[in-house]
Amino acid sequence: MTELLINHVYRIQLCSGEQREWQYLGPDSRRLVWWMDVETRQEFTENSLMYAWKILGSSSSSQ
Repeated sequence: MTELLINHVYRIQLCSGEQREWQYLGPDSRRLVWWMDVETRQEFTENSLMYAWKILGSSSSSQ
């Protein structure tokens, strides 16, 4: 996959097989990479996740 676009929404597959839509918010000043779950609007960092996941591609809800 190419470089992720800030504020772009991506389809994510969790290790359970569940698919989610996450908006990529990008890195902060501490180099922590932030995402937001589109459904719950909850923001989180990649290193706070307790499960495996992968990016499936761009979401249809992205502009």
